[in-house]
Amino acid sequence: MNAALDRLAPRFLGTALAVAACDPPAALHASGPAPVLMVMVAAAAWWAAPMTDDRPLTSNLRWNRVALRRRSTLLAAGAVVLAALTDPPTWLAACVTALLLAYLLVTDAWTAGVTAALGRPPLGPPLSAAAACAVVFLVAQAPLAGTSWSRLPAALALGATAVCLGLALRRRSRAR
Repeated sequence: MNAALDRLAPRFLGTALAVAACDPPAALHASGPAPVLMVMVAAAAWWAAPMTDDRPLTSNLRWNRVALRRRSTLLAAGAVVLAALTDPPTWLAACVTALLLAYLLVTDAWTAGVTAALGRPPLGPPLSAAAACAVVFLVAQAPLAGTSWSRLPAALALGATAVCLGLALRRRSRAR
């Protein structure tokens, strides 16, 4: 397939994810620089969205080089932070969750890049990602923010995220 066409889907998904995380209904009706900032976020997302699946010959650990290589990951994480800061309505949070899931599945180098296994992709990772997104969305919508119980789900979510990240990295290191 054409390399330029392969980059269009991640670009559109990443840009839509970043714009949705900005809470466009509120940003467009806000006074000041909010609409201009939303356009700047969309332009940055369009640039950062395609996955980088090249393997460097030498390892460069400078922050700007790491950020350049991991810009699609930074886009996804930034969209989550942006959505948390803008506190979108429930329908828009559901859209952000669905766009994040689609973007992550399209840009995952282990399922879509040169390191992907040949043949039919396994069904486990997309189902796990969808289940994780659904759980996080449901927990995020729980009305606990103003209660004394608000710290418990936050601590559990951070712990679960750390465990899942550790398991994912451990599994991928075994696959090599």
